[in-house]
Amino acid sequence: MINVTKTFFPPLEEYQHQLQRVWTNEWLTNRGELLLELEERLKSYLNVSNIIIMNNGTIPIQIALKLLGKGGEVITTPFSYVATTSAIIWEQCSPVFVDIHPEYLTIDETKIEAAITANTTCILATHVFGNPCNIEAIEAIAKKYNLFVIYDAAHAFGVTYKNQSIFECGDVSTCSFHATKLFHTGEGGAVFCSNEALRHQFFYSHNFGHNGPLDFHGLGINGKISELQSAMGLAVLPYMDMILSQRKTVVDLYNASLNFSKLKTIRIRENTVWNYSYYPVIFESEQELLTVQKALNAQGINPRRYFYPSLNTINYVNGGSMPISEAIASRILCLPLFADIPEEMVNQIIIIINENIC
Repeated sequence: MINVTKTFFPPLEEYQHQLQRVWTNEWLTNRGELLLELEERLKSYLNVSNIIIMNNGTIPIQIALKLLGKGGEVITTPFSYVATTSAIIWEQCSPVFVDIHPEYLTIDETKIEAAITANTTCILATHVFGNPCNIEAIEAIAKKYNLFVIYDAAHAFGVTYKNQSIFECGDVSTCSFHATKLFHTGEGGAVFCSNEALRHQFFYSHNFGHNGPLDFHGLGINGKISELQSAMGLAVLPYMDMILSQRKTVVDLYNASLNFSKLKTIRIRENTVWNYSYYPVIFESEQELLTVQKALNAQGINPRRYFYPSLNTINYVNGGSMPISEAIASRILCLPLFADIPEEMVNQIIIIINENIC
């Protein structure tokens, strides 16, 4: 069976080597030696100024909204994973959707300003499939209206825009280190924040509010990661260049042989070094997507309808009409893409798709 992605497992002995350090230290959680080392190594690998690793990719968004959302309106995209919207509502803010660009698939920055009201506190935008938003335009709007910018960069590990890590953009950027991601710790995530005072708030907020063992800075939750997860990250990180290279090879195969007279794929924003995180194809109709999906499933190949549905249509929001997002969400399919997928399987996927589109 071939799924849309596959977790990268480092050699078992290398993970066991890291675990031996955990047993030697007799320290399982609460920011131990392995976590601190992983943070430093990620800062170097990503060329970022700061990082706080957390236990998943959603907690950093929730903390950001708790600190910056203030129960107000948050302008966001309807084309993202459900966590982006559910976090807004969970933190008792109100999502205000803005439709997406039909090629980049990121929030349409030209429509943001019209959605701003006196109650708007933040813009929460997603770098869709690792494809950067229009950073400069969003920054200018946020500055004009005194808004905070939070980027859901769950898919953007290793992405650079204009020779800078995408994680350095906005007031806050978050990432997922889930097992399905390029770099992973099994479960995990991170927050990046260049403002020192705000970063301090993030730090104590993910550690129950602690200021030392007895005092407290303020309200906090448990967003910490364990040494076992940190060990996985330390074992995976040395393979990142190989993972990216192998994924690029798969993307190049898809790009070279799919029938793009009948299909479209995402347009990567100019000045971006992309990370090949997903390979979406957009069909001319939903029926054509379903036909291709059925043909692939019959051969044990499982692509994913991602992102689907458009988040403005889910039952706990009143999202209004987002015609571009709704149209894309109904016709987009992410094809299998992972480091060691056999070339013959990629070619089989291409043949099945090309034979089943009209």
